[in-house]
Amino acid sequence: MKTVTVSPKYQMVIPRDIRKSMGIKPGVKFQVLQYENRIELIPVKTIKEMRGFLKGIDTVVERDRNDRV
Repeated sequence: MKTVTVSPKYQMVIPRDIRKSMGIKPGVKFQVLQYENRIELIPVKTIKEMRGFLKGIDTVVERDRNDRV
């Protein structure tokens, strides 16, 4: 587990090995979420980058008899 320090300007440095493994480069934007007692950073991706990420997903949905088709 890595530890980072918040600077007086409220900045943090993401450790190099994490940046490298996730392909984080200067200018990448993140969504910042507070979840319970932690902060989560989620990289924002363009629509072009998202293309095909659901390839192979199972789209079969079981339905009740009362569902309309």
